[in-house]
Amino acid sequence: MREVPLYDLSGNEVGKVTLPEVFDYVVRPDVIRRVYLSQLTARIQQKYRDPLAGLRTSAESWGAGHGVARVPRVKGRGYPKAGNAARAAMAVGGVRVMAPRSPRSIWERVNRKERRLALLSAIAATSVPELVRARHRVDGIDQFPLVVIDDLESLRKTKEVYSLLISLGLQDELERTKYRFRKIRAGRGKMRGRVRQRAKGPLIVYMNEGAPIARAARNIPGVDVVSLRNLSVMHLAPGGVPGRLTVWSNEALSKLMEVVKLV
Repeated sequence: MREVPLYDLSGNEVGKVTLPEVFDYVVRPDVIRRVYLSQLTARIQQKYRDPLAGLRTSAESWGAGHGVARVPRVKGRGYPKAGNAARAAMAVGGVRVMAPRSPRSIWERVNRKERRLALLSAIAATSVPELVRARHRVDGIDQFPLVVIDDLESLRKTKEVYSLLISLGLQDELERTKYRFRKIRAGRGKMRGRVRQRAKGPLIVYMNEGAPIARAARNIPGVDVVSLRNLSVMHLAPGGVPGRLTVWSNEALSKLMEVVKLV
């Protein structure tokens, strides 16, 4: 069993913490990627048209010899809609050419055991220095994950959380996420509501639902905060790439195995 330092709110080491056995699991990037895509596609809402849109009419062409275009026209006479063009693509309320159709399936489902393996593997990846350094600027830190005393969950102000992260040696990482947060995306995505790139920085995991840290840390660019019971592969491996820098409260780390068994 491995041990990592336990830090206080000033960034000072006050003891050692033994990591649960889940951190000894083999990292499976292929399974993590598959489950990440499954959870990502589960959020997508299908966009398609009603197959009968524009076709709910009895309109037929009058044919040749009437001095009018041979476009389908609404049957009848004596009422405003009679004789109007319908059904055709260029007509008002007509069918749309090449309208998007409902695909068979967007959400790729995976087995429950596979989801559980991906979560365990993603948790284990947060303790591998090579994977964490590949994603973040943490040159001055040797052991992962970072564990802080339970007072972490009681922080109420953003500046307190920011100061804690600085004291843990994450200044370069916060500067990176801050710069990427301001950068304007290149390409067509700017026209589709994705104007700015948002880099993923540290993930803070706490235990108790409704803890003040959830509101205090959410306004720091790149920093995500999640309760232990809501922890998922989406948090631990953004983009399907394992090795996210994670900050745990001591209580959340101690209760990790109890929660993982319920997944």
